[in-house]
Formats: sequence, C-alpha cells, structure tokens
Amino acid sequence: LGNVTFIERPFHPTTLVSIARAALRARQRQYEARASMVALRDLSSSLEERVEAATDERQAALAQLHEAQKLETIGQLTGGVAHDFNNLLQVVSGNLQLLARDIAGNEQAERRIRNAMEGVARGSRLASQLLAFGRRQPLAPKVINLGKLIRGMDEMLRRALGETVEIESVVAGGLWHTLVDPGNVENALLNLAINARDAMNGSGKLTIEAGNATLDSAYARAHPDVTPGRYVMLAVTDTGVGIPPEIVDKVFDPFFSTKPEGKGTGLGLSMVYGFVKQSGGHVKIYSEPGEGTTIRIYLPRSLEAEEDIASHDSGPVTGGAETILVVEDDQGVRETVIETLSDLGYRVLQAPDAKSALAIVESGIPIDLLFTDVVMPGPMKSTELARRAVERLPNIKVLFTSGYTENSIVHEGRLDEGVELLSKPYSLEQLARKVRHQFANAEQRRQALEAPRSTQPASTPDRKLTVLLCEDDALIAMATLDMIEDLGHAVIETGTARDALAMLAKTEIDLLLTDVGLPDMSGTALAARVRESCPGLPVIFATGHSRVEGAEADDRTALVVKPYQSWDIEAAIAKVLGARTGG
Repeated sequence: LGNVTFIERPFHPTTLVSIARAALRARQRQYEARASMVALRDLSSSLEERVEAATDERQAALAQLHEAQKLETIGQLTGGVAHDFNNLLQVVSGNLQLLARDIAGNEQAERRIRNAMEGVARGSRLASQLLAFGRRQPLAPKVINLGKLIRGMDEMLRRALGETVEIESVVAGGLWHTLVDPGNVENALLNLAINARDAMNGSGKLTIEAGNATLDSAYARAHPDVTPGRYVMLAVTDTGVGIPPEIVDKVFDPFFSTKPEGKGTGLGLSMVYGFVKQSGGHVKIYSEPGEGTTIRIYLPRSLEAEEDIASHDSGPVTGGAETILVVEDDQGVRETVIETLSDLGYRVLQAPDAKSALAIVESGIPIDLLFTDVVMPGPMKSTELARRAVERLPNIKVLFTSGYTENSIVHEGRLDEGVELLSKPYSLEQLARKVRHQFANAEQRRQALEAPRSTQPASTPDRKLTVLLCEDDALIAMATLDMIEDLGHAVIETGTARDALAMLAKTEIDLLLTDVGLPDMSGTALAARVRESCPGLPVIFATGHSRVEGAEADDRTALVVKPYQSWDIEAAIAKVLGARTGG
C-alpha cells in the first residue's frame, strides 16, 4: 500500500503523533529528492549547453587562428616573390632607360621604349599590391581627414566608374583624424569602387561613407584581431549582385576573384586587407546575394593635428665625383646601377654581398656613400654592414634600396628614424637625385661642424628680422641658426612644415627660410600654404639642387644651394627684401 500505515487499537495519542511526524519527514525527503533530481537534470542540461558553446567558441577561435596563420604564410610568400620580381623589374627598367639614351631621335624606337616602360610600371603596381597584402611595404603615414580625401577623389572616381554609376558621398560631421598612408587609402578606395562597378555590371549606385566608430570589447571578443577603441570608418556600398555566403570568407585571399578569367588579378581586395592590417585597422564585409555588398574599413583614430598632403620636389639630374660602393647581389641590377652612376661622373666600387663589401670598407679605400640592397644572401645583414661601415668611416653616407624591406629597417610599417630608402623599381633619375641629396646634406653638416662660431655680425642689417627656419636635419638647423643670428637677426626654429605653420599662426615673422625636402611636405608646398595667409612674405629655399621647380617663382623668393655659407644667406635675404621694398 505504499504510503499507508496501519496502527492497532487501542493506541496512545503520542503514537499517532510520532507516526504522523515520520510520514511528514518521509514526504519531505521525497520532495527534496525530486527537487535534487530536477536540479541535477537542469545542471546537466546547462553544462551540456555551456560545453557546446565553449566548443563552438573554441572552434571559431581555431578557425580564425588558422585563417590568420594562412594569411601570414601567404604574406611571407608574396613578400619574397615581390622582392625577386622587383629586382627583375629594376633590371628591365634600368636597361630600357639606358637604351633610351642610345636611340634618342628614333621616334619608332622611342615609342617602343615607352610601351615597355609602361609594362614595367604595371609590373611595379602588381608588386606593390603583393607587398601590401603581405604587410611588407614601407608606409608613409600622415594624420589626415578622410572626408577631405574622399572629396578630393570625386572627379577621379567619376572618370573611373563612368556616367552610369551614381556616386553618393556621406561624410559625418566632426569626423576624427586618422594616421594612415594617404596614397594607400586612395588606392584602396579606388580598388573597392572598381570592384563595386564590376559587381553592378557598370550600372548602379555606389555609396561612400566616412564616420566615427567605436569598437567595444564585445566586438573584439568576436573578432580576435581587433583592439577595442575608437576608429574612423570608411565604408563602400554597392547595389550589385552580392557575394555568395560560401565564398565571402575567401574574397581577401590573394589571386581569388569572382570575375571571369582575364578580367582581374584577384589582388585588389587582398591589397586593401593587407594595407589596413599593417595600419593597425580592421576590415569587415557584409553581403547579401542579389542585394549588394558593403565593405567597412576601420582605421585607428589620431588625436594629432591634420597634416598637409604634398609630394616632394624633383630637382634636376646632376652627378658628381664622389666614390660610391654599390652592394647588390643581383648582377643585372648591379650592372645597371654601376653604369648609371659612372655616367654621372661618380667613381663606383661594387660588391655582391655584405661580407665582400665590408672587406672593401676595411681595406682603407676612401668611400663617400654606401648604396646597399636591404635583402642579401650570406650571414651578414645590410644593417650590420652599414653600422660597421660608419664605425670605420664616420663620414660615410648610407642609402638603402630594396623591393622588400622585411623588418630590418621598417618597423610597425614605418622606416626607422634616420634611414634613407630608395624603393625598387626606381628610375635612374630618382637614383641620381637621391644620391645627390645625400651628398648635399652631408656637405652642409660637415661645414656646420668645421665652421667656427662668429661672435660679431657679418654686417649690420638695416633692421632686425624675425626669421622662421624650417629644417629637419638637427645639425644643419643648428649651423643655419648661428649664421642667421650672426647676421643680426632673430630666429624661430622648427623641424617640420606642420610645426612651422603652427608657429606662423601665433607669431609674426618677416621671412621664411625652409629646406625643400621636409619630412611631412615639400618646402615649396609649405611656402604656398604660408603665402595663403601672408601673400607678401619673403621666402628662401635651401636645397641640394641647383634649381627647384617653383622655388624661384617671383622676386620674393630666393634659393641657397647646399652647402651654403652665411654670405649666401645674406645675399638671399638682401634679394627678397629688396623685392619687397621695391629696392
């Protein structure tokens, strides 16, 4: 009968109470047992769910790790390929440019040379895309406003996409600044726009957005490659066919393309991905088949002031009589460099690797410039060669060249401070200008060290001027400051164009003396910015070239050629002041 208890009469009341209490305790134990079973069942179910969730999370993390490792491996491969490819391009380009001198006047031959050089340029762009994906390109980041960059590209985008594609740009108010390479942003935006045009079959609507964004810790947990923080977001949205979900994770792989064979290299999106990751950013793609695609780029916010975007000057091609040691393992590249430098009047020594080059350095032969490839075979690195060469010859100049910089002179996407690099493939004119610039600055520094400090003014000026000096080389700046002060004038010293503009905004000056090759913009671009607010301000340009385009545009500008002396500055000041006063 289970829960039924029989007692015989007569029974005492206490017996009934005892039995009742026992029954209640039994019932309580049953309830507790049932509750424990339910709790155990719930816990078991919860544990199963948690284990399943943890397993899914682990699998997702492993998948992302596998993807990152795959991309890193491919990046190393493409970086190595780009290095060899750039060496080949340098051989082809160098010999074509040398050949162009021999066939001058033959129009048909010159046309063929131009066509071949265009092929070299296309190959160079391809190598650049490989390096971008592999995160191996040396970036030149600047603090910029993406809104201005987008507006500045409007005409270029309309020409590239055609009249049948409607373009809408949406830039949020109060857009933050970001530290990024402007040229690579432009290339990335152009690549995304062209991909969008193709996805829309040449007709549709393209929307470009720029806004502020915050990626929180929850988003970072779901995307392990993301650091939580504030970003500037650039989004490109099209109304095209969309991307099927089964291939959406492959679109950033190099050489993967949804376009028909022969219609694309498959490097556009991989270049965008590599550049953004190298810049410390994040890329996210959203796509719906038949509805379109949105690609969002997140670039880290910068709290610094916006910089101006301007290219450096390209002075005339000149040579010299100095001795240059060329260190290059590729024989074809080495031969074209030697011929070019020899034609410019330089004495050229050569070595196929760092160890052989060091033997030449330690032999005691006078050497003025070490021109060395970054990536070479053998146990000794080019950076070690440069260090020991400078120890042996303190006045030697060092110029690196490479098609693939690894991490030896580039860290966190930027060239190490004080390092000069000429990226392959380069033109012979670029080589000539870069070498001459090295010698000009070195000579100016030498004179700065040797010239005694005068305690008396060289002449008595009509009035004391306030001169804004902009020179990024500390030793040259120090010597130039002494020269100007010896002439009886006051000097305000800055090392970048950005600092010079900031100083001009709060201080009244009488004259600007600026180096042409500044790190953040050219001296001619700085002068143009200064003239916007001070149209009549006299400007003196300092450069290693005998002529610089735009540096002597009117009587209010003058040129001092490195190495210069105090009397050169005095004459330049007299020239620009005479023009301003009408004397």
